[in-house]
Order: sequence, then C-alpha cells, then structure tokens
Amino acid sequence: MLTRLKPIHMNIIDKLYNRYATKKFSDKKLSDEQLNILLHALTLTPSSMGLQPWKFVLVENPELRQKLFLHSYRQNQIIEASHLIVLCRYADVSHEHVEAYAQSIAKQRNIARENLDGYVKSSLGLLMKMSSEEKIQWMEKQLYIALGNLLTVCAIEDIDACPMEGFIASEYDRELGLNQLGLKSVIACAIGYRHEEDKYAHLPKVRFSKEDLIVVK
Repeated sequence: MLTRLKPIHMNIIDKLYNRYATKKFSDKKLSDEQLNILLHALTLTPSSMGLQPWKFVLVENPELRQKLFLHSYRQNQIIEASHLIVLCRYADVSHEHVEAYAQSIAKQRNIARENLDGYVKSSLGLLMKMSSEEKIQWMEKQLYIALGNLLTVCAIEDIDACPMEGFIASEYDRELGLNQLGLKSVIACAIGYRHEEDKYAHLPKVRFSKEDLIVVK
C-alpha cells in the first residue's frame, strides 16, 4: 500500500515534478559549489560489482562546445547551458581496472589486498563470460544509473538539465580525444537554468498514475 508522504518527502516530489528535459537555457551560470555537488554526486553513483566502468568529461572550453554542437544536430542546449557533461564508458574493462579497484578498497578500508582475492576472481569471472557486445551493453547500462543519479540531484538542487543521446558519438570521441583515453562517449547532459522563453517549462508533467505503474504482490 502506498503511504502518505511526509512534508520533506513532498518537497522532493515537488522538485521532481518541476524537473523536465530543458530545451532552452538562460545565460545564468552554476556556482562552483553547485557544480562540485553535481560532480561529487556522480562519483557516488552505484555500479555493478562496484567497478565504476566510466569517466565523466566536463566540457568547459567554449570553442570545443561549439564543435560538439555541430555534431549534435545543432541542438542549442550544447552551447547555451551553463555546463556540459559527457558520460563515457571504458572501451573495455581490463584485469588492470579490476585490480586497481581492489587496491583502492584495500587502501581505503585498511585491509590486506589478499583478502580481496575472492572478489577479484569472481568479478573477472563474470566479465570474462561476457562477449564484447555484452560488455559494452553492461557498461552503458551502468552509465544510465549515473545519469539518473545526476538528474535527481539536479532536481533537488533546483538545477535544470537535459540528457541527450542525439549526437554522433564517433565525432565526440574524436573532438574530446577519448580514443586516446580508452573511452567512448554514450550520453551528454547539459545543465544550467531554464530560460523564461522555454515553452516546455510551463507544460504539465504527463505520467501514468502510480496505480498504472506499480504492481503490488
């Protein structure tokens, strides 16, 4: 049974109702503190096996954003938004990546690396069972968890955002030098503040009801 929400929870729901895929951004900029909150939140995103098969590229260079605009079917959010974040997966997840994460666990939790042999073996075993295509799908699914996290934190912080898949990934990879970093672009997310002339900001949010979407067993 769905219970009545407390006022603090209603505030969160109100913020999620206010959130939408912003089509036109104003020239208002995020503060350094706001940007740091969003970037920190991204680093706290959960991932399968904790492996975090991603990097997040903050594109600050206006000339570079202009180039990405041309490879994004000229969608203005790319150049109008306060900031642009490109969510990228690894080209491949290697033994070295799993080992680096195990070393990080051992250091931060002050335990012997040998105590994590079982974790490393099981993680590598699961990855080795995947084909190249399955591994790419797995990594890209992880990135959508990160995107959801980013959009929710934006809403809570009263920051507008627009997730974008409509771009030529190979051109993003080239312009951002991702191939040299062993990365592949998957999603772009423009963040900033809605323009008062964005007509979509004033439309009611249309969602199926909780009764339609939630199955209680």
